[in-house]
Amino acid sequence: MNSVTQPAVSSAPTEQLKIVIVGHVDHGKSTFVGRLFYDTGSLPEGKFEQLQLIAERRGVPFEWANLMDALQSERDQNITIDTAQIWFQTKKRQYVIIDAPGHKEFLKNMVTGAANAEAALLLIDANEGVQEQSRRHGYLLNLLGLRQIAVLVNKMDLQSYSQERFNAIESEYRKFLSSIGVEPKCFIPIAAKHGDNIAVRGANMPWWSGPTVLEMLDEFKVAELPKDQPLRLPIQDIYRFDERRILAGRIESGTLKVGDRLLFSPSNKASTVKTIERWNAPSRDTASAGESIGVTLTEQIFVERGAVAALETAPPYQLTRFKARLFWLGRAPFRKGQVYKLKLATQEAECEIEAIERIIDSSTLGTISRNEGEVFVGRNEVAELTLRVKRPVAFDVHADIVTTGRFVIVDGFEVAGGGIIAADNYPQRTSDSLHKSDNIYWSHGKVTDEQRARRNGHPGCVVWLTGLSGSGKSTIATELERELFNMGKHAYVLDGDNVRHGLCSDLAFSPRDRQENIRRVGEVAKLFADAGIICITAFISPYRTDRELVRKMVLDGQFIEIYVNAPIEVCEQRDPKGLYVKARANEIKEFTGISAPYEPPTQPEIALHTDQLTVSESVARILEYLHVQDADTAITI
Repeated sequence: MNSVTQPAVSSAPTEQLKIVIVGHVDHGKSTFVGRLFYDTGSLPEGKFEQLQLIAERRGVPFEWANLMDALQSERDQNITIDTAQIWFQTKKRQYVIIDAPGHKEFLKNMVTGAANAEAALLLIDANEGVQEQSRRHGYLLNLLGLRQIAVLVNKMDLQSYSQERFNAIESEYRKFLSSIGVEPKCFIPIAAKHGDNIAVRGANMPWWSGPTVLEMLDEFKVAELPKDQPLRLPIQDIYRFDERRILAGRIESGTLKVGDRLLFSPSNKASTVKTIERWNAPSRDTASAGESIGVTLTEQIFVERGAVAALETAPPYQLTRFKARLFWLGRAPFRKGQVYKLKLATQEAECEIEAIERIIDSSTLGTISRNEGEVFVGRNEVAELTLRVKRPVAFDVHADIVTTGRFVIVDGFEVAGGGIIAADNYPQRTSDSLHKSDNIYWSHGKVTDEQRARRNGHPGCVVWLTGLSGSGKSTIATELERELFNMGKHAYVLDGDNVRHGLCSDLAFSPRDRQENIRRVGEVAKLFADAGIICITAFISPYRTDRELVRKMVLDGQFIEIYVNAPIEVCEQRDPKGLYVKARANEIKEFTGISAPYEPPTQPEIALHTDQLTVSESVARILEYLHVQDADTAITI
């Protein structure tokens, strides 16, 4: 073992850089980090001598990896080393290692921890060369957006410090990194066990004229805090002091000042910043990226943990689906049709795969083909896919804002994957959409309702079919449309599933989203009726208040509520889409009739008992009603 005198650091530098150290499990991470601590004088006092003495007593040689393992053990027990403690420093700056080597599942720790790193050291064993895991690490670092990467070719002593071996590994791995768009800052040959080229150049590699590891680290640049980007303040918790309600969180990007008008996504509630609160720090009226603060508001709106605060003029996207590139690490595959938990900033929501565009082998970069019917992402595979979330989440494209553009997927209780949100043609809410203008008026055309009715041979109306899933709404609606068409009438069906593919694709199935879904459909149905069309709608529409809202939108006599009444036992037996089976297995949350309520109409215009009536009989009942002539309430077609 080479003898190295620990450098004495006179005054602590203030600049700080977060790094991650990555490598195959046997490529010498622990040995390297142990030596790095020693060479920079960063070990707890007496720790090196203590472990040397233990090795002597046991009659075994001292290993640098033992030093790292001892420190890791102490950190796990909250002794000596804290997860946020500065681990080592040079004359230029302090360094924090995000994840210590030695974890059994280091890739998972990279997803959850290395995403915060600003630079990476990637180790490759000179004896073993580039392994599959080496390529996966490179791919994942690229996926996480790390661009400051140095590759350390370790254990050069096992290859007799061969320059040819170093050059061969550099050529092979540089070619791979280049294929995924990564340009490493430098390749450095080292022998961590003996300290060669870590803090000082070793005499064993006179052919090396490049930097040492510490010199390379000091050449890395500390990332500027994203103060000039749009404001993103994920709310971590709500505190109440006296009568004040303080929303606490860390500003991930942008700046904030008292008087700013904030929009909280995805609830779309807005208020103005009254004060900015700090803990054990002087009060100021401004705050910027990197600061953990609290804010109070002038209007006491209800805000929950997980909301993302932004300026009204530059909000994030708020949708239930997005395109992503995902790296899967779970023991079980990431399968379509299964529900997982998505974590994005402080938000949590259930999600599932909507579509997979491409699956990539992270070590060969080749496209993986699946057999027909197999829709899943396997362990250590990368997928380009579309994720659907059960409720709207606030997010940004990763290339625009890093923190709100990346996420992790939890399977059960384990982090099983992570990824970044890709660019797409996402609809963006503007600040103008939050404010209703007083200068908007309903435009009346020169064609009257009576003229339309004479031309069409009937007035417009809304035939609103409501009932449980499987009761027969869609079947009756489409058959009614066909009958009316054959009679020369102008009719069109608005179906629940069809509307959710477009107009309401951003909505989930919470009570609030269901309400908004019906409100939008009601507005569209009203326009159809105004155009003189018989608009037939087939929606569960479980809440009476929502249906009454639509009734009030439509002119008197033009709204016909039809209760498609079938017992839930019959609906479950039919189960045309297999939804009840999934709901009973708790695979579908908020399913009407099982885990969410249905409120039957109290006075519908028509009630169809579809467990007793055929489709033809049901349609005949509706046509009979529409032909009834009553000047006060009925529609004559």
